[in-house]
Amino acid sequence: MQQETYEISTMIRSEVDLAIEWAANEGWNPGIHDAECFHAADPHGFLIGLLNDEPIATVSAVRYGDSFGFIGLYIVRPEYRGKGYGSQILKAATDHLAGRNIGLDGVVAQQEQYRRLGFRLAYRNVRYEGRGPARASAEPNALVDLTSLSFAAVEAYDRAFFPAPRTRFLERWIGQPDARALGILQAGRLAGYGVRRKCFSGYKIGPLFADTPALAQALLVELREGIEAAEPFYLDVPEVNRAAVELAERHGMQVVFETARMYAGAEPDLALDRLYGVTTFELG
Repeated sequence: MQQETYEISTMIRSEVDLAIEWAANEGWNPGIHDAECFHAADPHGFLIGLLNDEPIATVSAVRYGDSFGFIGLYIVRPEYRGKGYGSQILKAATDHLAGRNIGLDGVVAQQEQYRRLGFRLAYRNVRYEGRGPARASAEPNALVDLTSLSFAAVEAYDRAFFPAPRTRFLERWIGQPDARALGILQAGRLAGYGVRRKCFSGYKIGPLFADTPALAQALLVELREGIEAAEPFYLDVPEVNRAAVELAERHGMQVVFETARMYAGAEPDLALDRLYGVTTFELG
């Protein structure tokens, strides 16, 4: 009988595609270009578990600067669950991020495991699904293609909503194919932005950041433009932002999924009152 060997190693680029495929199989509906954007964020931040050289587990442990990291894509193939392989690769992920505060969006089934590892609940993120055309008009004169603005301005605005700079990821995210990235201006300065990307099913809108509920409404209306009535679109909302919940409900969206935003250290001081849509559950 062959002796069992379980090895955890850093993914090569093509293996990130495998993790995205598994995420789709889990029903998480990733974006069709997520792998390229994710890998750019931290090429060494994706781990794979190999049992006798066969891939059976994945996790991402992306480093942002020297102080923050984010765990996602934690998946064990169903037939290998409950055997300790997941715990081992999750420990490798936390070891990879040692010395940093670590965030994650935990699915309901895994939240108790994260608590045992010292993660604490900050708030719930709730995924809303919508369909059909927008019911209100936006303010087109205030809306601009985000890539027409200086990247420095976009990155500076983004810093209110994320615990650390995420330059390499953000550059790819707002410029990815099959996406629409919009900014909204007030008095000549950026006062909100949003990105719509093509997913395995329909579209996700994320992030959606805005200085006021009215600006968030204008962005969401415009980002919905061009989506066929039969196609779903999704918005991942921090439940603690009541205005964001009301925005989703005003657009006739329904709750279909939830996660727990958890941190191993102190909860970062983010502008949650202006955060209407999370960028991605996998990378924060």
